[in-house]
Amino acid sequence: MQPLVRNPRLAIPVAAGAALALVGGVALWSAADRADAAPGRAAGGFTVAAAGDIAEKCTASDSGCEHPRTAALVRQMNPAFVITMGDNQYDKARLKDFQRYYDTSWGAFKDKTHPIAGNHETYDPDGELAGYKAYFGSIAYPEGKSYYSYDQGNWHFIALDSNSLNSTQLDWLKADLAANSSKCVAAYWHHPLFSSGEHGNSPVGRPAWKLLHDAKAELVLNGHDHHYERFAPQDPDGRADQNGIVELLAGMGGANPYAIEEVQPNSEKRITDTFGVVKLNFTDTGFSWELVGTDGKTKDSSPEYQCH
Repeated sequence: MQPLVRNPRLAIPVAAGAALALVGGVALWSAADRADAAPGRAAGGFTVAAAGDIAEKCTASDSGCEHPRTAALVRQMNPAFVITMGDNQYDKARLKDFQRYYDTSWGAFKDKTHPIAGNHETYDPDGELAGYKAYFGSIAYPEGKSYYSYDQGNWHFIALDSNSLNSTQLDWLKADLAANSSKCVAAYWHHPLFSSGEHGNSPVGRPAWKLLHDAKAELVLNGHDHHYERFAPQDPDGRADQNGIVELLAGMGGANPYAIEEVQPNSEKRITDTFGVVKLNFTDTGFSWELVGTDGKTKDSSPEYQCH
């Protein structure tokens, strides 16, 4: 089994000795010890678990608490690594809240998580992103910034901070894309450019989409709206484009679901009132995914996509 390929400063240590518990009939490993099993891999590639909008202020002892159940799914998937698309912790994402709530569930995968911040991480009364940065440390700031990139196999992953998609970050993105030598590119941030949910479209992401589209990127992942939605390949202006980017919105990691408000062009599937995790399967030439609900059932499967 081949190890993750990445910048040395992004190496993920893996500790041993996780403890098993049952939450709602689903196996859950405690956050006191970290994941120690070998990373999961798809045939010819690798597997990634992804979700956004995760930890409400509750724990497994609360019957209606969902983030321990979605964490149990991640454990069962045994991914190579985990991507979170923001709003990792509610409501104001203070360090003590990360420690009391997120850490008891998704914290089990902290050492192999590549997070980005959502809008709730900016509400911290101790300062914007203060609790987020204190909790994740260099995991979230591997280059001293709230945005970064890393490589795995034939894929280049780009984590952006959509709370501050300013010219400085966009210049960094342009340079990062120019320096990339990987065949396939995926990017993720919190606020979706396209969404049929309550928040709707967030144009803050359009400049990044344009740079990614020009670089022939394959995939963008987002959260923010608390539902699941996948789109057909499209360009930054929402026009269907066979050579465009596939958007996956996966804001069902544990926060209360939102309604579908206005179905957007190119939206192929929408699911709300479901909590779950996306299991992404990457190969050297393409990707696909399944949405797995907390009942263990597959709620949706994507088409098979090829890298441009």
